[in-house]
Amino acid sequence: METTREVKAVFSVSGWDEQPYAEADGVKLAKARYTKRYRGDLEGTSVTESLMVYRTDGSATFVELERFEGSVLGKSGSFVIHSDGEYRAGFADSRGHIVPGTGTGELRTLTGETPYRVGHAPEHPVVFRLAFG
Repeated sequence: METTREVKAVFSVSGWDEQPYAEADGVKLAKARYTKRYRGDLEGTSVTESLMVYRTDGSATFVELERFEGSVLGKSGSFVIHSDGEYRAGFADSRGHIVPGTGTGELRTLTGETPYRVGHAPEHPVVFRLAFG
């Protein structure tokens, strides 16, 4: 197995479509679908489905599934990232990992994780810790 490498990229978010589906006493459940464009050591796009619970103080907890298609360090294919995190005071802190068995093409054995913090900037840096099995 190859050693874990830091893989750096920048992503931008577009096509945010959020819909509430339940609300009571100021607590709201919502789902969102959006796309990301990655550039850097990761080149490609992804589609993410997110489930969120907004609390009365404006903070939120979320879980996401994201399907990336493109290349990592020049190797092409796709994979799925499972993330969860918290949104507070204008920042989302998330922890994600590649779901085993979801890789395709040259990325079929890829494993790894990525923590990140994003705010409301147009682009967000991210560092993955990845290994090609």
